[in-house]
Amino acid sequence: MAGLAGLTKQNLEYREKAREVSDKVVRPIAAELDRTGEYPWAFIEALKEKNLMGVWVPKEYGGDGAGVLDLCLVVEEISRGCGGMGVAYAVNALGSFPIILGGTEEQKKRYLPDIAAGRKLIAFGLSEKTAGSDAGSLKARAEKDGGGYSLTGEKKWNTNGNAASIYTVFASSNPDRGTRGISSFIVEKGMAGFEIGKREDLMGIRCVPVHELHFRDCRVPGDNLLGGKEGMGFAHAMMTLDRARPGVAAQAVGLAQGALELALQYTKDRNQFGQSISSFQAIQFILADMAVQVEAARQLVYAAARAIDEGQSNISRLAAMAKVFATDTAMRVTTDAVQLFGGYGYSREYPVEKYMRDAKITQIYEGTNQIQRVVIARSLIKEGAL
Repeated sequence: MAGLAGLTKQNLEYREKAREVSDKVVRPIAAELDRTGEYPWAFIEALKEKNLMGVWVPKEYGGDGAGVLDLCLVVEEISRGCGGMGVAYAVNALGSFPIILGGTEEQKKRYLPDIAAGRKLIAFGLSEKTAGSDAGSLKARAEKDGGGYSLTGEKKWNTNGNAASIYTVFASSNPDRGTRGISSFIVEKGMAGFEIGKREDLMGIRCVPVHELHFRDCRVPGDNLLGGKEGMGFAHAMMTLDRARPGVAAQAVGLAQGALELALQYTKDRNQFGQSISSFQAIQFILADMAVQVEAARQLVYAAARAIDEGQSNISRLAAMAKVFATDTAMRVTTDAVQLFGGYGYSREYPVEKYMRDAKITQIYEGTNQIQRVVIARSLIKEGAL
């Protein structure tokens, strides 16, 4: 595969371990979990056995300290087998990045080792019913209450919602200051006043629970104010999304790659008019375009991940480019794969329709692709050049 060029020995080792989990654990259970909606705990155990749960967590807190590129390689390989399990894994990076980037030393030591070991899962609570793309308009409130805070409000679209034990939650501690009044908190399951709300009935990624979170005068200790400083929540969220979006893009690349592989095998095996349909030029052109799109998306995702790992500036634009291109590619490629399967592609008897359903959400969460284009355009106008 051309996409392997430039990968280090460490990169390839992570990729191979993830591919083994994907082939031996993920693929055999993907269809059943898509049907039942059950959480893939066996998959989490397999990741723990391969020491893959803490790839992105710094070594001093029990992780590998391997970086975003290695995270993306793991997410891509898992998603090649199942997009739902891909995000069930990747959302632990989304939820823990705020702690890694903005937490106090005590908070990092308290929470990151359990996350890195897979003993506890974590979720990310930013979006609300009326605050999606406009994340700065959130209504959740955090009021000082003695030595701690009282959280009131609701969160929407929380991936890993009921499976997680830890949540990074964003609420306004000073509404008059707008986004500068937003603070971030580490909330634990079981805190008084914190309830897991309804589970969403989703089109795709059905094995991972997406829930509402309800905070009814939820008492949060002062030590759980992320970074120990109010007003940093919006900055924590934006820094996190810049680093997590390549993970969504990698999920999309994995979905597209998996669909391409299924389509390639099916067109070789399917005979019409006395020959394999892969011998028809019209089919070959579709396969060729799919392969070009997947490889281009892969290279952009890897470039964005490397830029983050190298500490380059203006990663927002590159992360947004990777996210928008890779996820649009996933939707095109998975749709083409369904078309190549013909009527069978529309049947749940074959796995390809699930890839299309799973791909759609990648264009929406962690910033819609329309918002990504806004991010890219504003950066271009401000900087004046690539």
